[in-house]
Amino acid sequence: MEDKVINVIDFTAAYGDNIIIENINFDVYNGEKFVILGGSGCGKSTLLKHMIGLYRPAKGSILIEGEDIAKAEGKERIEILKNIGVSYQSGALFGSMTVLENVTLPIEQYTDLSKESIDLIARMKLNLVGLTGSEEKMPSELSGGMIKRAALARAMALDPDMLFLDEPSAGLDPITSAELDQLIIQLSKSLGVTFVIVTHELNSIYNIADRVIMLDKDTKGIIASGEPEYLRDNSEIPIVQKFFKRQTDEQLGG
Repeated sequence: MEDKVINVIDFTAAYGDNIIIENINFDVYNGEKFVILGGSGCGKSTLLKHMIGLYRPAKGSILIEGEDIAKAEGKERIEILKNIGVSYQSGALFGSMTVLENVTLPIEQYTDLSKESIDLIARMKLNLVGLTGSEEKMPSELSGGMIKRAALARAMALDPDMLFLDEPSAGLDPITSAELDQLIIQLSKSLGVTFVIVTHELNSIYNIADRVIMLDKDTKGIIASGEPEYLRDNSEIPIVQKFFKRQTDEQLGG
């Protein structure tokens, strides 16, 4: 983890006059499984949406491999976005398209490959996430876990160096959630992809995370960072202790 691939510098996020996150700084390293966590309303998903270029910061910079995604325009912006894969909490699959069509869509949009090549690549991505045989199914025919896997396959369609996942385990039963955690670990090892993951699921955090940052709604900043086990065992900040040692997810979920 010697190379920094994401640099968040003096970053502030706001909706109008309402500041959500104020003046935070952190880096993400190449090949890292980096988790953003915190309680409801602390700005986890807001931060992620800024990191993938959906929103522009009120202040500061977000550098993706040295390029500021907030300031990039035109072809420069497209090149940055092609190197980012995103899987949203709901999966966000197109309901009128088959699983295979959902995965081929970004390849069709951003490459000049032949139909045969596009089809082959999409099937390979679905195989990577364990969905071989489900290519012609519609999203309505999939279980929650399968939807998450299909969304992950689509996020990997253009072979991005970075994958951003928003609450990947949300709505899944514990067994399916654990299986998805193992898939993420497997993909990290085999592909060397950098993962940035928003979650509040403790089991997933301990299973997946190399390093975490914890956001806080009241201070609008980062109140803890490091390996989750270290924070659990050594942090003296009450809210951090409450998060890592709670028995259920209800109080700080979402």
